[in-house]
Amino acid sequence: MRFSLLGVFCAAIVSCNNDQLPYVTIETEKGNIIIELYPDAAPTTVENFARLIESGYYDGVIFHRHVPVFVIQGGDPQGTGSGGPGWTIPGEFQDPELRDKMPVHEKGVVAMARTQNPDSAGSQFYICISSDPTPYAHLNGSYTTFGEVIEGMDVVDALRERDAMNKVTIEITQSHRSISN
Repeated sequence: MRFSLLGVFCAAIVSCNNDQLPYVTIETEKGNIIIELYPDAAPTTVENFARLIESGYYDGVIFHRHVPVFVIQGGDPQGTGSGGPGWTIPGEFQDPELRDKMPVHEKGVVAMARTQNPDSAGSQFYICISSDPTPYAHLNGSYTTFGEVIEGMDVVDALRERDAMNKVTIEITQSHRSISN
């Protein structure tokens, strides 16, 4: 079941024990990718991402950057790496309390791309594709990580520059992760 942006975000924030979280499905020609979002780690980023998804912003947008054994990046409607939605959001990695909740960069982690300005993220995001965490060491604590691929990592691995996000949707579902007490 689909929800409005406000419904998705509020339901995720107030859900008890994170038993319900927002999930994003990115449909591509190579298959679907499902991403679990972490609003407790990056509330502004997740809200912004949900807002863009709900507006259809990512539908048809390409992955404009592929760096082998590093990242695949998309979210620029111009397809050049310099475009965005017309606004920016704060880099939540600058808040120590939020940063401590963010996943470290490793294969499957999703993060916001930005310029050298820490508060310049808008719509571009990347997905880490290396099984070796070494190339990401310099990114930890300097970029907002806000989700993780939970299904379709084989699809992510097959993506290349110019592959399109045909349709991107967001919904609230039961957590795919088991919760231990």
